[in-house]
Amino acid sequence: MKRFILLMFLTSTVLMACNQTTQDKEENRNSQEPEHQEVNSTVNKNVLVDLKNSDGEVVANASLVESESSGVNISIKGENLPPGGHGFHIHENGSCIAPTFESAGAHFNPTGKKHGFENPEGPHAGDLKNINVGENGKLSIEALADMVTLEKGKKNSLLKEGGTSLVIHSDPDDYVSQPAGNAGDRIACGVIE
Repeated sequence: MKRFILLMFLTSTVLMACNQTTQDKEENRNSQEPEHQEVNSTVNKNVLVDLKNSDGEVVANASLVESESSGVNISIKGENLPPGGHGFHIHENGSCIAPTFESAGAHFNPTGKKHGFENPEGPHAGDLKNINVGENGKLSIEALADMVTLEKGKKNSLLKEGGTSLVIHSDPDDYVSQPAGNAGDRIACGVIE
């Protein structure tokens, strides 16, 4: 009988210890999950931007996603745009007041560089490759802005206080002229926030 009681006591002690270890592991896992989710939310951040023309009509939609390697991937689809080549830039202000969109300010340039991919003192962080709109007025492109981030608090963050904006110009960027590549009027603008 003593052996049976001793065996029961040992069994219950072992079960209690196992249960406590399982609870400790569960609590440990739960306390780590929010931190893990916060890291993933930074990596998977997706910012959507509607670009409007001077009449206030949405002519393009852009999706900005933090790249796993470096920079921000920009996917943009649009329609009812003038066919041909157009300058496409990130501007320093999160403001798109029609009809001129001058409220968007200059190109996003937190490092104080000159404009243009072909300028030895450039480019601006907000300089992007020209986009090409088809004869049907439709656009579908992807671009990598490798000098910017969506991580708040960084000097080159597109989500800085006051925001930034995406701007499509009437003409192609020549990648060298100051201050904006001789890209002509601003024909569409969308706030990044």
